[in-house]
Amino acid sequence: MNVKENIKKVRISARQLSALDDAHFQAILHQVADAIDENTAQLLVENAKDLARMDSADPKYDRLLLNENRVKSITNDMRKVADLESPLNRILEEKTTPNGLFFQKISVALGVIGVVYESRPNVTLDVFSICLKSGNAIVLKGSQDAYDSNFFIVKIIKNVLQTFDLQDIIYLLPAEREHLIHLLEAVNDVDCIIPRGSQNLIDYVRQNSKVPVIETGAGVVHTYIDKSADLEKAKNIITNSKARRVSVCNALDCLVVHEKRVNDLPFLLKNLIEQHDCTFLADAKSFKIIEGISPNVHLATKSDFGKEHLSMTLSIKTVENEIEAVDFISSNSSKHSEAVVAENQGIMDFFAQNIDAAVVYINASTAFTDGGEFGFGAEIGISTQKLHARGPMALREMTSYKWLVRGDGQVR
Repeated sequence: MNVKENIKKVRISARQLSALDDAHFQAILHQVADAIDENTAQLLVENAKDLARMDSADPKYDRLLLNENRVKSITNDMRKVADLESPLNRILEEKTTPNGLFFQKISVALGVIGVVYESRPNVTLDVFSICLKSGNAIVLKGSQDAYDSNFFIVKIIKNVLQTFDLQDIIYLLPAEREHLIHLLEAVNDVDCIIPRGSQNLIDYVRQNSKVPVIETGAGVVHTYIDKSADLEKAKNIITNSKARRVSVCNALDCLVVHEKRVNDLPFLLKNLIEQHDCTFLADAKSFKIIEGISPNVHLATKSDFGKEHLSMTLSIKTVENEIEAVDFISSNSSKHSEAVVAENQGIMDFFAQNIDAAVVYINASTAFTDGGEFGFGAEIGISTQKLHARGPMALREMTSYKWLVRGDGQVR
C-alpha cells in the first residue's frame, strides 16, 4: 500500500475517535506509557543506531539523544496529559435568538494532524499524547536522523492501539524526504500540518504545503538587562536561559545589555565562562570588556544577530536605553520568547507592552517556554504565529469548534 493510501486510512480511522469517550483516551495513553517504560532498554538500542549516524558535535545530537531519565520523563508527561481535563465537547458559548433558535458553540477535534519534525524522538510521544487526548488522528514525518527511534516508538503505540482496534489512527511516513510531499498535498485527508525543527524546515513546509500550516517558528531568543536590573537575578537568569539546554528553541541566543551595565559583564557572564566554556559574539562596546575575561570572544558581525545558535554561543548587543533595546529585539526577533531583567516598574511595563512575542518574561528565564511548565502536561510545539494558536500548543490548541443549532421548525 502506498503513502497516499496510508494517509487516507488515517482519515477514515479518525472517525472512530469521535465515538469514544475520554476514559478510552486515558486508558490508551496510560497503556502506551507503561509499554514504553517496559521497552526502554530496546528503545535505547534503537536510539543508539540513530546516534551512531550523527556527529556528536552536531547541535541536533542532544535533541536526538534518549536515556533512561529522558524516557521516564516523557512517559510521566504522557500520564499527566492522560489525566488532564478533556478539551472536547466544551460549551464555549450559547444563546437563544428572538426566533427561538438555541445556539451552542462546542469544542471539537481538528481531525487529522500532520506533524513534520527533526531529530527529536520525544516529539513522537508528545504529539501522540496530545493528539489522542484531543480526539485527533496523526500522520508523522520524522527525519532520517531519528528513524529507528521513531519506528520503534510507533510500533509500540500501534501494538497498544490494536487492542482497541485503532491501529490506523497513527501513521509514520517513510524516512526519505521525497515522501513529505504526499503529506503536504493531502488536502482532503489532513486538516492541518505543524512543522517542528529548523527555520529551513519550517520555511519549506510553509512554502510548499497545500494544507493549512500552524507555524512553530525557530527560537531567536533575547534577554535585555536594564540599568535597573538586580545583578544576581540577571546572572542566574542568563545562565539558566543559555546553559540549561542549548539545543532547544527557548535557549538564549542574544544578550542585550544597557550600556551602564556593560562593565558588569564579567560578573553576569562568570558562570558561562567558567562552567560552560561559552563562545561570545560581541559588539564593539562589549567586546572590549569580554576580551579581558574570555579567550572565546569574537567581534560580532551583522549576521551574528537574529540567529538561533543551538550551541554554547551567545551574541551580545549593547544599547543606550530601553527604546533601543526594544527596537533591536523587534528587528531581530522570531517572536518566540523574549525577556527583560529590571527593577524599574516603568521599564517592565514598557517592555511588556512593546515586545511582540508569543511569550514575554519579566525577571524570569526563557527556559520556562514549555508546555509542561505552563501546566499543559506536554506540548506539540511553540507557535510564533497569531492565527489559531500562539505560544505552547497543547490540548485546547488542537481543537476547533462547531455550532450546534436547535430549533422547532423555524424557517427563514
